[in-house]
Amino acid sequence: MRGIRTNKIPVFPQIIRAFKRIKREDFLLPENKNKAKIDTALPIGYGQTISQPTTVAFMLELLQPEAGDKILDVGSGSGWTTALLAEIAGKWGEVYGIERILELKNFSEQNISKYSFIKKGRVIIIHGDGYAGLSEYAPFDKILVSAVALKTPPQLLAQLKVKGRMVIPIGKQYEGQEIVLYRKISKNKFEIKHFPGFVFVPLLS
Repeated sequence: MRGIRTNKIPVFPQIIRAFKRIKREDFLLPENKNKAKIDTALPIGYGQTISQPTTVAFMLELLQPEAGDKILDVGSGSGWTTALLAEIAGKWGEVYGIERILELKNFSEQNISKYSFIKKGRVIIIHGDGYAGLSEYAPFDKILVSAVALKTPPQLLAQLKVKGRMVIPIGKQYEGQEIVLYRKISKNKFEIKHFPGFVFVPLLS
């Protein structure tokens, strides 16, 4: 995915620390490891990409993950965002990645295992439908979606805790898209903010 930052949002120190510790090259295909520092999306196979670093940072700033959070990472892909979230959530946090493509689910587990998050029980990667979320593990403090949907899946909103945050790209495939931030005020009430100017791969159901 790619995008241009349209709003100034403070960079949180826990995000900076995670980017320093979790190396992007550990989540790339061998032929692309020398491109890890380039600020662009890179292919990881099966028509999917590992995200552009500045876009990931922007989404995490909107999400505001914290130590101890229980987080759902929809479309975990290479596992990079899952590992970043696990680093931020810390030893008392839980991160659940969901990936529809089995080969990428396996790829992400191999990559995340370089940091022992799975071994320590801080990360679980599940092969499944991102649109449906993971109701058996809900509710979540934070939900990050890394692929574009035509509209926000109501199942994901239902799985978000009150006072929780969800960040999701919305729009038509290969057309103008936006990142949308949902902050859950009560069971059926949300504060919503829109950030246009992005392009993502589609969220598959």
